[in-house]
This record gives sequence, structure tokens and C-alpha cells, in this order.
Amino acid sequence: MKAARVAVPGRRATPMTDNHDIPADEPDHADSSMVQLIEEMQLYGYRPFEDEPDQRPLPESRLVDGAVADMFDGLVAALSDTRIEPDLEDLLWGMVNVFQRAVERVDRELDDNEMAQKRMQREQDGSEVKSVELERTIAEGITMIERRDTFEYFRDAGADQFRLHLKKPWLPRSGSRVNRKALTASVVNSRDFAKARKWADAQVLIPSGTRIAVSSGPAFEDVRFIWAVLDKVRAKFPDMVLLHGATGKGGEHIAVRWADNRKVQTIPYEPDWSLGRSAPFKRNDTMLEDMPKGVIVFPGTGIQGNMHDKAKALGIKVWDFRNRGSA
Repeated sequence: MKAARVAVPGRRATPMTDNHDIPADEPDHADSSMVQLIEEMQLYGYRPFEDEPDQRPLPESRLVDGAVADMFDGLVAALSDTRIEPDLEDLLWGMVNVFQRAVERVDRELDDNEMAQKRMQREQDGSEVKSVELERTIAEGITMIERRDTFEYFRDAGADQFRLHLKKPWLPRSGSRVNRKALTASVVNSRDFAKARKWADAQVLIPSGTRIAVSSGPAFEDVRFIWAVLDKVRAKFPDMVLLHGATGKGGEHIAVRWADNRKVQTIPYEPDWSLGRSAPFKRNDTMLEDMPKGVIVFPGTGIQGNMHDKAKALGIKVWDFRNRGSA
């Protein structure tokens, strides 16, 4: 069909199409920025941290507890009394370790966020753009803290299930297992954010409370006696924090299992074996530098004797059970 022409007085007639009087030579219009934004959101959905922090809620604790319990129950039921049962402990340990690795990953993101905040503090020039950018980075850091704390809750729920099914505590093979559930993430500004994070981490890594050190040889494994002694000391110091030498067997390992059962916080002091044979003795020095309220010494070797003598010299209370004395 030929295009119709509309005559306008004083103007050259313009050919028209049948599409509601739109000129045939009208150029295509580009989409507006709003249309492009809407189409992008339809294609890619909501992307937190691209424009603003994620406002969605954190998972509820009761749902987390139920989900983790179901995971463990399902795996234990499927593998028990099968040829795969010998691998069950490693598999359950790995399930908890997944959340531990998530905690460490978010911690690294927090380090990057803190560096970005420090850089933005230096770049502040009074402009609204720089100010808004810094505020957004602070909000992202707060959300990261909440994510980290949530993953720690997942890990601790998994550790509880690990102890329930295997009758032993879950411990990471490297690094620390810390818990920040009692701490807040309230931040006022960027400088306070950095200070609060350092303070919070220090409080977790070196918990407040009465520090009691324990030293034992790897061959001493009198479980009932060790638990009885620790229970008596804890009765005197309910806020007890246990310092130990991170020995994988013997009295110190039993003490760690006691602490896990009694919900007592622990601080391991691993010897630096690059120092050679002096490593355990240097470890004793490091432990005593934190000035524990008392030291429990169980039967062992010269390492325990060294701990006893150095603690006495510093005026620290010593409970000496090298000869199986009374508490």
C-alpha cells in the first residue's frame, strides 16, 4: 500500500504510514536509561553490593539447627553399617569444615573491605560522591560481619552434631575456631569500624576470664583424675579460660575434651618446632607471658618440670600433681 500524503499549508507534504500517522522517515529512538535498567533487572535479578547492601534477612537459628541436624542424620543413617562407615568421621568432619572455610573466606573479604575504607578515608574531599561511596563500603562491611557470624553459627551447630554422633569434639586441623555470637557489629563510622573489629577479634582470640594453664605429658591419660581436678578448679573460677600446649594426646588433649564438654573456652599454644628441641620450653614461656591465674601440672617430662619452676618463680599459683597429689 502506498503511503498517504497529508497536505499542510506552507509546508511540503510528508509521506505517512498506516501506523497511527508516524512519518515513514522517522528514525528509531534509543531506549531510555530507565528502560535499560528495568530490562537488566529482569535479566539478572537483584545483585547485592552492586548498588546497595543486601537487605534480605539472615536465616533463623531454629531453621539452621534443623537443617544441620538433618544433614548429619541423613549421612549417618545412610553410611552406618556399610563398608563406607570407616570414612564417616572424615566426611562429618568435612561437613563442619565447609562452614569453617566459609568463615575464613568472609574474614578475608573483611580485610579487603577494611583496606578499602582506609583508602576512601584518605581520598575524602568533601564531595557527596566520595562520602556516599565510603558509607556504602561501611554498610557492606557490617553485612560481611553478619555473614561471618552466621557461618560461625552454622559451624558451631555442625560441631554440636559432630560431638553428638562421634562422642568427640570437632576441632579445625589448622587455624582458630572462634565464636563471636556474644559480640555486636554496631559501627558509627569508618574509623570506629576498624577499631571495633580489631577490638572484637582480640576479645575472641584472647577471651576475658580467669586464665588457667594446664601442662601434661603425652603418656598421662587418667581421664577421671584429670576431669575431677579441672572440675574443682572450675568451681573456684566459674569464668575459667583454659590455656594448653596443644598436645595431640595425653593429659592436655583430655583437658581440651573436658573444656569442650563443659563449654569452657580454650587457647592453644602450639610449640614452634622450627626452634628445635627448645620449642616446648619456649612455648612454656609464651604461655606464662599471658600471666595465667594458676597453672595445673600433671605428670610428664622435664617440660612439665620447667613449667612448674618458671610459674613458681613468677609467683603464679601452681597445682602440682606430678606425684598425683590431692586438689
